[in-house]
Formats: sequence, structure tokens, C-alpha cells
Amino acid sequence: MKPSFAHLRRFLYVTACVSVLCATALAQDPAAAELATAQQAVDRADRADADQYAPDIMALARQQLEQAQRAAGDRRERRQAPVLAQRAAVDADLARVQSEEAVAQTQLAQRRAEVERLQRQLATGETR
Repeated sequence: MKPSFAHLRRFLYVTACVSVLCATALAQDPAAAELATAQQAVDRADRADADQYAPDIMALARQQLEQAQRAAGDRRERRQAPVLAQRAAVDADLARVQSEEAVAQTQLAQRRAEVERLQRQLATGETR
């Protein structure tokens, strides 16, 4: 059976309805998307061991995320929630990048030490 344009039209209607519902949900709570993004950024930084390599920035990101969550729940501070969440996301991303850089620098130092050891072995004719 060949698909017809009627099937496509139904798909487009469903897609349009879902888009409208999502837009309505975000319009009712503009901070929700920013809070979710910030939480994801903090989670990514956690997975990158940012607590070990950038503890101060990671603590700041967590603090700002908590402030954003509190602001989102407070009627008077609700407008500040997206800004606080964005700051938390940026700080968490910075902590993650610094952590990844520290890991890369450590691996680079290990590789350089290994290369130097192998060069010394070649120069002296040592074998293991």
C-alpha cells in the first residue's frame, strides 16, 4: 500500500499540536528550560571529576543552581531564575573544561615521560 498525502497531513497535525503544547509549557515557565540546562551542565561536570580539578568553580556552579531553583519557586524572584541558571551552567561548563584540560595535561606528561624513557633506551641500547 502506498503512503498517501492524507497520512502526511495527519503527521503534520500531530507534530504541530505537540509543538504548540511544548511552546505553551515553556511559555508558562521560562526558567524551566534554563534550570534543566544548568542541571545537565552540573551533571556533565560531575562525570568529568570537576570536583577534583576545579572544586571552587564547581561549588559556585552548584550554589548558583540551588539559588536558581529557589528563585524559580519564589514568586518575587522568579525573573532572576533564568539568569542564575545560565550562570550555573556556564560555571559548570568551565569546571568541566578545566577538569578535562587537567586530565589531558596529565596524560601528556605521562606520554612525554614514556617517550623520553624509550629514547634513553634506544640511545644506550638497553632492552627489557
